[in-house]
Amino acid sequence: MWIDALSNYITGLGYDVDGNHGEKYKKYWPADIHIIGKDIVRFHTIYWPIMLMALDVPLPKKVFGHPWLLIGDGKMSKSKGNVIYAEDLVKFFGVDAVRYFCLHEMPFAQDGSITWELLIERCNSDLANVLGNLVKRSISMSNKYFNGKVENPGCREAVDEELISLALATPKKVEEKMDQVRVGEAVEEIFTLLKRCNKYIDETAPWVLAKDESKQDRLATVMYNLLEGIRFAAVLLQSFIPETAEKILDQLNTSERSLDSLESFGHLNTEKVVENPENLFARIDEKEMMERIEKELSAQNKPVKEEKPEEKKEEITFDDFSKIELKVGEVLSCEKHPKADKLLVSQIDVGHGDVRQIVSGIATHFTPEDMKGKKVIVVTNLKPAKLRGVESQGMILVGETPNDEELALALCDLPNGSIVR
Repeated sequence: MWIDALSNYITGLGYDVDGNHGEKYKKYWPADIHIIGKDIVRFHTIYWPIMLMALDVPLPKKVFGHPWLLIGDGKMSKSKGNVIYAEDLVKFFGVDAVRYFCLHEMPFAQDGSITWELLIERCNSDLANVLGNLVKRSISMSNKYFNGKVENPGCREAVDEELISLALATPKKVEEKMDQVRVGEAVEEIFTLLKRCNKYIDETAPWVLAKDESKQDRLATVMYNLLEGIRFAAVLLQSFIPETAEKILDQLNTSERSLDSLESFGHLNTEKVVENPENLFARIDEKEMMERIEKELSAQNKPVKEEKPEEKKEEITFDDFSKIELKVGEVLSCEKHPKADKLLVSQIDVGHGDVRQIVSGIATHFTPEDMKGKKVIVVTNLKPAKLRGVESQGMILVGETPNDEELALALCDLPNGSIVR
C-alpha cells in the first residue's frame, strides 16, 4: 500500500520509468519539502528514499513531520465524541479565522491544541483587537482628518523611524521563519508589526495633531506611515489569510500588493482610501457563541465537548506517593499570562526564601486579585515546564468537578514551607 501511496508524489507529476517525464515533473521534482504528519515520518524518511534511490531519482530536499492538532490535551476521536469538524469551524468563525488559528497555534516541534474557547479567545485578542480594530480605526481617521485622501509630505520625526525600520525588517524575518517551516512564528512576526502600528497611534496621537492647523503636514505624514505599515502587513498576510489580506488592500485602495513592493517604505500609491471601512473581525461574546454552537451542533447530534467519565487511576504504592513533595505556599503576586486568557502566573513563597513562579489554568475561575495572599498547597518537585512561553516551577493543587464546571483551591493555613503528607 505504501509503495503505491508514496509513488504518487512523482507519478502524479508525470514521472515515466523510461525517462519520458512530463513537464510538471521536470519543473517540480525534486520537491523542496515534503510536509507530512509526524506519525508517518518513518515511511517518508526510510521507505520513500530507498524507493527513489532504487529508481535513481533525486530525493526530496527536506521532510517536515508536523505535530498534531489536539482537542485540549488529547487526540480527536469519534468514539470519544470530541471531534471538531472543519466545516463547523468555518461556519461559526469564517475560513480566515480558522486558517489563522491553525497556522498560528501549531508550534514548530510540539502538538497544538484547539477548543472552541481557545478559538474565541484568539479571534478576540488577535483578529478583532490587533488587526481588525487597527485597520478600521486607521482608515476612519484618514477619512475624518483628510476626507480619505492619502499624501506623504515627508514630515518625519524620530518616532517614525522605529515603525519604518520594523516594517522593512519584517519581510525578511517572515522569510527566515518560513524557510525553517516555523509557520506560527512567521505569522507572529507580522502581528508584531501590527502591534507596533497600534503603538505608533498612541505615540503620535493623531487626534491631538488634528487640533493644530500648523501640524497638518505632520498629521498627514503620520497617517501615511500608519497606512503604509498596514499595507506591509497585509501584503505578507496574503500567504496566510488571503481573503482578509485582500479586503485590507482593497480598503487601502492600493495596487501595490507584491512582495517586491516591500523592498522600500513608501509604495502606498492610493489617492484615497475607502469611505466606509469594513469591520474585518467583530469581537465575539464567548457565552453567546458557546450557546449558539451547542444549540446548532446538538441539533445535528454533534457533541460540543467530550463527556469526561470518572477517571480511575491505577493503584500506587506508598513509595510512589512519597516521591511527591507537597508544601504550603503563599501567593505573593499574581497576574494574567501575557499570551493566554485562561492562564494565571503566580509568584508563590514555599518557605525558606524559595519563591516559585507557577502557571495555572485557573483564570476562568479566579482573578489575580482572588489569588493574592492565599495559602495554597503546591507540588514543588514537579519538573519545570513552559506554558505558552512562560516557565512554571510547580503546580497548585485544586479540586474540580468532572466537567470543569467548578474549581476550588486546596487551601491550608499552615506556615509557608510546611510539608503536606
